[in-house]
Amino acid sequence: QVQLVESGGGLVQPGGSLRLSCAVSGRSISIYAMGWYRQAPGKQRELVARIASGGSINYADSVKGRFTISRENVKNTVYLQMNSLKPEDTAVYYCNLLGYGYNDWGQGTQVTVSS
Repeated sequence: QVQLVESGGGLVQPGGSLRLSCAVSGRSISIYAMGWYRQAPGKQRELVARIASGGSINYADSVKGRFTISRENVKNTVYLQMNSLKPEDTAVYYCNLLGYGYNDWGQGTQVTVSS
């Protein structure tokens, strides 16, 4: 059984940085696309960034130039480096594993950007 566990969320001031981690157990992530999504109160869950097994990356327009997704297959972990955070980045951030009939989610980690 696969488990995705996010960590690294918290409260940060506007302009600050956070690094989210997603540790995966039960399956090797090397062949899967890994993504970060977020859901703000009253809004639909949206894609933030995704990295394919081959390394290609796409970002939501709202985070381009500020967020960086990366993966470390040896550690079975995916990261999201978030810089220049804005209040509108406040949301619960979820890790996703996708491919070969699998679509698994973590429990989410809260990110709050506020002064």
